[in-house]
Amino acid sequence: MNANENKRFALLIDADNAQAKAIDAILTEAARYGDVTSRRCYGDWTNTRLGSWKSVLNKHAVQPMQQFAYTSGKNATDSALIIDAMDLLYTGKFNGFFLVSSDSDFTKLATRIREAGLEVIGIGKRSTPEAFRAACNKFIFTETIMDDKGSADEIKKNIKSVETSAGISQTRNRTISSASQEDKAVQSVKMVSPSKDVALKKLLKEAIESASEEDGWANLGGVGSYIPRVDSSFDSRNYGFDKLGKLIKSLDYIEIQQKNIDSGSNIYIRFKDSNN
Repeated sequence: MNANENKRFALLIDADNAQAKAIDAILTEAARYGDVTSRRCYGDWTNTRLGSWKSVLNKHAVQPMQQFAYTSGKNATDSALIIDAMDLLYTGKFNGFFLVSSDSDFTKLATRIREAGLEVIGIGKRSTPEAFRAACNKFIFTETIMDDKGSADEIKKNIKSVETSAGISQTRNRTISSASQEDKAVQSVKMVSPSKDVALKKLLKEAIESASEEDGWANLGGVGSYIPRVDSSFDSRNYGFDKLGKLIKSLDYIEIQQKNIDSGSNIYIRFKDSNN
């Protein structure tokens, strides 16, 4: 039996800062971590702006939580979600929470839940402030899981086209410059070649050094455990790969070795000498 099958999660959605069209992908992703036994979505449902949520809430048995906007400019929805989250936390019935929002106002809530020893998984846009992402055990971009649900190969296609055609790359860059900030973030991540991503290289170097044994080789599992502790928003799917191992194999500066030990065969990795 998968250990995750015994985990119980509460899913709390901030309708003001989440996309109704992402709900299918969100629930599919959540199911990978355990059983989502409480599903709640917060907003002022008298506001026509949230009309797109109504049909998907019924379809997926997500409970709409009404919160009137008593004062203009004040977000009463955030307060309602936070109060409910603490009530659910004190029941002791959950192993973790999914907080679906791109709002940094939930940073303190995520921190408080983690202090209680529970897992916090955030789900939101790439534009989500870093403070909220870092407060979660793991933060998942909605753009990534929506891409993953459709076609993971699309990211690889974009990467390949940028590497092989400067003309196309320049055209895309001109298009990006006229796009919104959010669109720029989405496109830039899709178009960066993993082997040329400086931040990824630095992160992997730190992870390998942390997990390495006396001979300099690091177990892939140890590397995979280290990464989320320093970068909660890391996801191999951001680079078009469904597994960390597949991403590692695509990198020209990583050396891979299969080792046979008492517990079985394990994959070990290290930086190639020329890149150390």
